[in-house]
Amino acid sequence: MAPKDNNPVFPRWPPSAILLAPKESNIQLTTEFVLELHRILTDGTLEDPSDAGRLETLDHQRVAVWDNEICVHEPPSADQLPQRLQALCDFANGDTPEGAYIPPVVRAVIVDFMVGYDHYFADGNGRTARALFYWCMLKQEYWLSEYVAISKIFKKAPSRYSTAYLLTEDDERDLTYFIHYQLDVFIRALDELDDHLQAKVQEAADIRSALASKTVEFNFRQAEILEKLARDENERVSVRQYRDRFRVSHETARADLNDLTKHGYLTKQKVGRSYLWRPTPQLINKLSGKIGRARTSS
Repeated sequence: MAPKDNNPVFPRWPPSAILLAPKESNIQLTTEFVLELHRILTDGTLEDPSDAGRLETLDHQRVAVWDNEICVHEPPSADQLPQRLQALCDFANGDTPEGAYIPPVVRAVIVDFMVGYDHYFADGNGRTARALFYWCMLKQEYWLSEYVAISKIFKKAPSRYSTAYLLTEDDERDLTYFIHYQLDVFIRALDELDDHLQAKVQEAADIRSALASKTVEFNFRQAEILEKLARDENERVSVRQYRDRFRVSHETARADLNDLTKHGYLTKQKVGRSYLWRPTPQLINKLSGKIGRARTSS
């Protein structure tokens, strides 16, 4: 069923909440859901703000794809978009011709492709397509996809993305080209995530090594709190939290934190009537320096 209003009003919520919704509930993809997602993703970025969360209409100038002055793709008429978007939602929710099997990842790739092919919106189709790709992946409990960044790879070679579309269009809409391309991108993104995680594991090991070294003069409480804060630069700790964590007196907690501040590992910030300590921007680098000195002297 087509949406009753091409520009409905919905309550606002973070895009991350939308993308996480599939794995938290049995929510289904709807046209209203897609419109709201587009509105959030394009908020403040469109030439005409009223285009946010609104399907293109017959009043819009539809965007065709040209190659060497040859029109290789012209999106369907705008009056077909409500029905086509509904069909896409049904497909994303699992609607498949009887007897056909489509792997979940391939289904997510096809949803991504169709958003660009149908060109539902005046702008922001690519952002919406990638968001729906993640939605479909999370819906099928591919939870790791939440941490995979495919947009960064697209930006490195945008022409390959366009070429995959052109090859599909040129070969009687055979989606194999685009599916292969998108899967290759996802695999490369997974490899980058793996490299990042390996680097973080090594970084954590180096930090623990430095903090445990006899040449690094921290007590065990300071070492533990530095390791915790080094893992998250947005982390904060108060005297009360430190006191309760290590079961020490208020004075001891304050002395430990002030000592770390004095040596440049933490910064002290007044919030209301209390103080909070946070890691310095160069905390890991400072600890790395300790690591180097500890290894040199050993």
